[in-house]
Amino acid sequence: MRLQGKTALVTGASRNIGRAIALAFAAEGADLVVNTRINRDELEAVVAECRNAGVRVVPVLADIADAGAVESMVRQGQAELGGIDILVCNAAIRPHRALADTALEEWHRVIGVNLHSAFYLTRAVVPSMKERRRGSIIAIGGQSALTGRPNTAAVTAAKTGLLGLIRALAAELGPFGIRANMVMPGFIDTERRYAEWYPEFRQAPPGAPEQLKAIPLGRLGRPEEIADACVFLASDASAYVTGDTIRVMGGRVIG
Repeated sequence: MRLQGKTALVTGASRNIGRAIALAFAAEGADLVVNTRINRDELEAVVAECRNAGVRVVPVLADIADAGAVESMVRQGQAELGGIDILVCNAAIRPHRALADTALEEWHRVIGVNLHSAFYLTRAVVPSMKERRRGSIIAIGGQSALTGRPNTAAVTAAKTGLLGLIRALAAELGPFGIRANMVMPGFIDTERRYAEWYPEFRQAPPGAPEQLKAIPLGRLGRPEEIADACVFLASDASAYVTGDTIRVMGGRVIG
């Protein structure tokens, strides 16, 4: 198993891509700290599935936009499982809103959840990674980190900033044996609970023929395919990969 003897912290692990990452890591032998903000029942279901793989799991409800809550979560994980070897910054919110319709509160919330949280998380886990001279930090990005799109100012600003953070971390932490990379999902077949965040999908949802035409592979991606990329970056198979990105987009953005 590729992650045997390692411990990972995965945010936004209760469903969709985060759930797939947690299950894939557990299947590869990693102990886990899994996080979500409020969906306790969904998180506990993921915990049960991971424990069936024979690994230790610590579930934590926490708002990752709160620096104090992040520090408490990391302390709890380290106390119960030891040092954290792998960090996956997955949790995010993605409201698509015209600039003039974006309230100040929403702007700050998007930046807080999507970008500030990664700073809080890395700041909390890096000291123990430095002591052990190993670690893998993985951020989940997306098209927003590559291209500008209408009505995504807050999300694009946050995800572009996240990519910059990952590159800076790779440069700073490489001498300590710590790697930092980003996985960029394209259109993934996930549940989108907040329809109001995606008004453009009312006319053409991600799986609509006109959307699939823009994807050379002609289909939506699966959460498990994002998880596979994360397993690679978390494992020693990617020991010489840092400051880089993996696009899991079916060719939707080529360049």
